[in-house]
Amino acid sequence: MTVIAARLYRDGKKVADVDLAQPLPSLDDPAALLWIGLHEPTADELEPIETQLGLHPLAVEDALDRRHLPKIEPYGEHLFAVARTVHLDESDSNTAITYGNTAVFMGRQFIVTVRHGSLRDHSPVRQQLEATPQLLARGVDFVLHAILDFIVDGYLDVIDALEDRVLAMEDRALDAFLDREQTAQLFSLRRDLFRLQRVLGPMQDVASRCLHLELPQIDHDMQPYFRDLHDHVRRADYRVAGLRDTLTSVIETSGLLEQQRQGVITRQLAAWAAILAVPTAIAGIYGMNFKFMPELEWRYGYFAVVGIMAAVCVTLYARFKWAKWL
Repeated sequence: MTVIAARLYRDGKKVADVDLAQPLPSLDDPAALLWIGLHEPTADELEPIETQLGLHPLAVEDALDRRHLPKIEPYGEHLFAVARTVHLDESDSNTAITYGNTAVFMGRQFIVTVRHGSLRDHSPVRQQLEATPQLLARGVDFVLHAILDFIVDGYLDVIDALEDRVLAMEDRALDAFLDREQTAQLFSLRRDLFRLQRVLGPMQDVASRCLHLELPQIDHDMQPYFRDLHDHVRRADYRVAGLRDTLTSVIETSGLLEQQRQGVITRQLAAWAAILAVPTAIAGIYGMNFKFMPELEWRYGYFAVVGIMAAVCVTLYARFKWAKWL
């Protein structure tokens, strides 16, 4: 387990760092707030905190699940939330979205975050709130909003990067035919967007529950903040849906352009086949070993037949050229 930070605050100001190897400090003072950030803890490592803060065992079990979908549930006086984090892995040529989990335990005077697989820690959130004690003094529900908003901002950063890739693919599909590798990348990106949309749906439910349900752990004056969070998640979902529609359009456009190209080639082959069929047919007829055939004894028969073949071929070529088959 990595302890990102464990600190005690009073009236929004840092009082002391907390040693998790020792008993947790008392939270009798209503102005006190305990914020603990953990990364990749095991069940045994989380057990002392679970015992001292009275965390629900079902919530602890969900917090240790790396693949749990987003949700928010009250457990008596405590609130438990799970959010999926996203990160764009650009370590190789095939850019992919990697996922992590952030679980949040929230009481009236404490908040504990447990991260699994997420490359974005909450240090920027903590630094921002520590720099504005008046915001941190608003309580743990404001910290919960700040963490969820930070996670949703990560969605928007990933969507911005994916949007650039989708637009580049759209331009490439219109300028030239997509090869096998580009087509595979297109379908892979579409699959990533589908998975991201499956995460955004439950995240909308989390933001909606914070906004509409009467949760005793969230004060009424926090509604504007969670309404803003809900709008951010909904906007991210709309943008992902738009990117999926754009990729679908790129796939359909690429297919239509390929069909058009194949149609052009087919017409060209048919036109040349028709042109070459004329001399082939005439040569085949005169290549038969019959004694009595027209113009066999005529002095200018050869030149007449060749002339007729050339005239017919030129006429057919001009006709196909006018019809834009050639």
